[in-house]
Amino acid sequence: MPMKVSRLGAALRAAVSPGVLARVGLMAVIAGPLFAVGQPAQADGELNLYSSRHYDTDENLYKEFTKKTGIKINRIEDKASALMKRIEAEGANSPADVLLTVDIGRLWAAEQGGMLQPIKSDALNKAIPDHLRDPDGNWYGFSSRARVIFYDKDKVKNPPKTYQDLADPRFKGMVCTRSSSNIYMLSLLAGLIEHLGEDKAKEWAKGVYENRARDPQGGDTDQLRGIASGECAIAVSNTYYFARALRKDVRDLSGKTDKIGIVFPNQGSFGAHVNISGGGVAKNAPNKENAVKFLEYLASKPAQTYFAAGNDEYPVVKGVAKAASVGKLGEFKADTQNLDKLGVNQAKAQKIYNEVGYK
Repeated sequence: MPMKVSRLGAALRAAVSPGVLARVGLMAVIAGPLFAVGQPAQADGELNLYSSRHYDTDENLYKEFTKKTGIKINRIEDKASALMKRIEAEGANSPADVLLTVDIGRLWAAEQGGMLQPIKSDALNKAIPDHLRDPDGNWYGFSSRARVIFYDKDKVKNPPKTYQDLADPRFKGMVCTRSSSNIYMLSLLAGLIEHLGEDKAKEWAKGVYENRARDPQGGDTDQLRGIASGECAIAVSNTYYFARALRKDVRDLSGKTDKIGIVFPNQGSFGAHVNISGGGVAKNAPNKENAVKFLEYLASKPAQTYFAAGNDEYPVVKGVAKAASVGKLGEFKADTQNLDKLGVNQAKAQKIYNEVGYK
């Protein structure tokens, strides 16, 4: 996805040399008026947002924040990895105030890399459930999704009921997943390591790979397309990819969703694995007060509707209605282990995948 830059101008260009920008691959498209040359990143009534989100409803989210607070948002959008490289390259001169990403693994990596700072906010601590925020206040989840099991209703009459079932030999040649290096797959295994222990988690990874219908490939939508085309009988995907196909046209998937069943795994034990879209305040935020206000705004009920609906996810604040597409998926018991564990176990998860030969 090309990066979009809005009104960050000279403050950003001064912070990073052209050579550094070239090395991290940040070819910016500049839109809107720029800061005057030499103007510092800090500015009253402004917020510099680095975001890997790119949903249409976010435009309304940002407009409402500015209308409510008078704080103008200067935005850069790119993949989380590129944004994190940029923050690292900018160092103490980084103008970033807030980093938003779409996975806990990346947020945890940003925290571990010293790119975020802890904040204290009674509003956030009250609104965001404990397991969806960092215990030290470095990051907060603002929407969630479950990583669940989908299956072909015609081919699978007794589908897997748990993540462990995916490794059952009776499903040999049926299961489709993404590659083991994908952050969603790493987070899933990281959660299972916490629940099952490393030995059983390794057995699981080996069993799932042996049950593959094809070598791991593609994105989550491709796993669902695999069921629609008949190549896969069972697939693992995040809920929002399926909900999106219920809401709007998704090539080679919409119109074929009736043949696909959904299972929220482990409802009799620890619950379905969940992940988040979330954010935190950048370590060197020049507009920290505005950054905290923005995160608190994202936890407000009106903003939750925009934030979650933009990616067909679940709002995290109680009392906020789900989007119609998400509501169609049904209710489920979610895993409530703190998502910090998904980051802590991430390296172990990759090691296990490598050891069993999971591509």
